[in-house]
Amino acid sequence: MASFKIEGGHKLNGTITPQGAKNEALQVICAVLLTPEKVVIDNIPDILDVNKLIFILGELGVKVEKLAPNSYCFQADEINLEYLESADFKRDGSSLRGSIMIVGPLLARFGKGYIPRPGGDKIGRRRLDTHFEGFIRLGAKFRYNREEYFYGVEAEELYGTEMLLDEASVTGTANILMASVLATGTTTIYNAACEPYIQQLCKMLNSMGARISGVASNLLTIEGVKELKGCRHRVLPDMIEIGSWIGVAVMTQSELTIKDVSWKDLGQIPNVFRKLGIELERKGDDIYIPAQESYEIQNYIDGSVLTVSDAPWPGFTPDLLSIVLVIATQAKGTVLIHQKMFESRLFFVDKLIDMGAKVILSDPHRAVVIGHDHKSQLKATKMTSPDIRAGISLLIAALSAKGTSIINNIEQIDRGYENIEQRLKSIGARIERIED
Repeated sequence: MASFKIEGGHKLNGTITPQGAKNEALQVICAVLLTPEKVVIDNIPDILDVNKLIFILGELGVKVEKLAPNSYCFQADEINLEYLESADFKRDGSSLRGSIMIVGPLLARFGKGYIPRPGGDKIGRRRLDTHFEGFIRLGAKFRYNREEYFYGVEAEELYGTEMLLDEASVTGTANILMASVLATGTTTIYNAACEPYIQQLCKMLNSMGARISGVASNLLTIEGVKELKGCRHRVLPDMIEIGSWIGVAVMTQSELTIKDVSWKDLGQIPNVFRKLGIELERKGDDIYIPAQESYEIQNYIDGSVLTVSDAPWPGFTPDLLSIVLVIATQAKGTVLIHQKMFESRLFFVDKLIDMGAKVILSDPHRAVVIGHDHKSQLKATKMTSPDIRAGISLLIAALSAKGTSIINNIEQIDRGYENIEQRLKSIGARIERIED
């Protein structure tokens, strides 16, 4: 177990380049299982979750070659399916929620896919029904070992069909997409997720020879093909990390430039930050954030309190609500944060309250934040990171706080953020990693 020691209250300055998108990387790395040919993926983030998935693929028999610090070549031409039923896989797969996305491509190409109940963030119940109901609709048989929490799907052949997803699940859509590209006939997916990550996966699959139409919409049509070939793909910059760096700049009242953010793929993110009163300037494909002494939350036109809530794309991503909540603690005004998708993601606010923030946790999904307008600085404290996004939010709060804070369980932060302390140091932050 490692910890961060953060001396807060210092202004930062400089330029940051965001890492590759974690959520896209987990999807496109699983897609290499769909072909025996070589697949090269660039801009893969060097983070714990992605490295775990690459390790699992290596154990499964995928040849993995690191071409550059963030580029890999994968070749799945000699897969060891026996690994899927081994004790090692039950241990390795259960530690990573993203491992669920190997099931679709394995089912499509080899007729079977297994997974232990996956782990990941402790942010409430996250159902797998959407994934397996989709596989069943394509003709797979489902089995579940309750004693070992082990899931499996098997099929001699998959057949295209129409389906309506019970929720616009990003990982569910990705998994069903990867299963259906090699199915016989045409598959139509209604209520599909359409996040940039899914658009990127579709782009990659189409470059491998898949026939997917309706990309960027909630209605996807997939004409099955007999085989896929290799390709080269580049992962987008991570929109969640971009939002996190905005939070760092705003809470420390610092000037910061975020390079190469792919503005066209940010959706509502810049608009939501602007509703909090934050100045963001577009400079080419960069975001420039000037040092701001104060920022005021915009009320609705009738004067009522602003609500910031998450929604399926193109709505605001749930992964940035914790960042918005922290930023609001030093805004001028009041905002209601409504986390609709996960029932435990706001439970980190007790740490912010300990630091002096004015937050009322109304219920597991809603919190009212009354901003200090930087008139009352947060106080340093000792805390533990419960998940990736809460962890980075607490880190941002600590950077702005008066005194020295300790954050334990930073492995949670490492799961989603590449070399975070060195990058913070590069812009003037006083942070060090303490290994137990």
